[in-house]
Amino acid sequence: MQVLKVSLTKNRNISVMENNTFTLTKKLITICVAMIAVGIIAIAIGFATGVSGTRIVANLHLNNYYFVGMGLIGLFFVAVHAIAESGWQVSMQRIGEAMSVFIPVGGLLMLLVFLFGGMHALFEWTHEDHLDAILLKKVAFLNQPFFYIRFVVYFSGWILLAHLIRKTSRKLDLNGDVHYFNQLRKFSAIYVVFLAITSSTSAWDWLMSIDAHWFSTLYGWYVLSSMLVSGFSMIVIILFILKRMGYMSHVNNEHIHDMGKYMFGLSIFWAYLWFSQYMLIWYANIPEETIYFYERIKYFDTVFYLNLILNFAIPFLLLMARNSKRVFWILIPVAVVIFIGHWLDLYQLIMPGVVGQAEAGIGIVEIGTTIGYLGLFMLVVFYGLTKSSLVPKNHPFYKESLEYHTNY
Repeated sequence: MQVLKVSLTKNRNISVMENNTFTLTKKLITICVAMIAVGIIAIAIGFATGVSGTRIVANLHLNNYYFVGMGLIGLFFVAVHAIAESGWQVSMQRIGEAMSVFIPVGGLLMLLVFLFGGMHALFEWTHEDHLDAILLKKVAFLNQPFFYIRFVVYFSGWILLAHLIRKTSRKLDLNGDVHYFNQLRKFSAIYVVFLAITSSTSAWDWLMSIDAHWFSTLYGWYVLSSMLVSGFSMIVIILFILKRMGYMSHVNNEHIHDMGKYMFGLSIFWAYLWFSQYMLIWYANIPEETIYFYERIKYFDTVFYLNLILNFAIPFLLLMARNSKRVFWILIPVAVVIFIGHWLDLYQLIMPGVVGQAEAGIGIVEIGTTIGYLGLFMLVVFYGLTKSSLVPKNHPFYKESLEYHTNY
């Protein structure tokens, strides 16, 4: 009788979880809209107080890139585990799917910035009157028609594959047909390969070409590592918010532990690539290469060193112990630190080349614009979560994810 009672209780809990649909409440919408308003007001204050248009454009570009990257990594989280036929993450894969809904939104905002004067403000190579010999040698790649063609290719591929993965995931959830699972794996494999290529080439276009005289063969992987750790940290933050709202009760400490391991390992991977790029350039001591780091160490030294502390030292020290990766009261502060830290990492990739040390700063415009974009991103993600059940009950590995536990 006791065994039967436990079994019925377990089945009843599963039934409740299977109907676990997310509701976008008025309160949540109000909070997100208020954050968006903060961003708009911050930009308006910037214009009113004499902040240069170049600095404002640089902030818009920074946040466009940062949050589009998070959308791409949310989809990567779903795709890479589908390819590996992993089961543990199924309980939270809807978060990654919802994050990918922001990709077209961010793409549209980025395109508007480029079309309405952003290209000229961000990229020296777009200036028609420049007579720079080095830039003239790169004109076959760095020209506006080809730039926009690549832009369309990137976002068309990302948006199409995100749509196909989400659509197939929903079909799988409706009837559990293994055909849809195989389709999900196929689209995921295409996406991972496409992202591996385009994450580097888009970083060359939108970030490295800001300092078009300088280049690094590690740059694309370095930027991707930053996207990975910040994107996985955002998944943890959204998971925490959902659990505080009473959702995602099926996600246990073992799932949280694995996300903590991702944050820990990817922080080390980012630091490894950061050091590899810096050490090789420092050791070679070639003026054309060292100028990139020289400017950042001399004029942006606070951001430069804070970058290492926030993105490596703090995650490494706080997440080293096993138990620290299993509890939200440690994991969430670290995730927030990583979110801020990799925003600063992107800041020091963009600002020195766009506005220089004379105009750069972190003030109302920078903080307010980021709050606005965060509000927009969260609003889009929460909207995406309403489109399907939070629990993909017909996924082949749903039961495995629900009963997930480790022995270490």
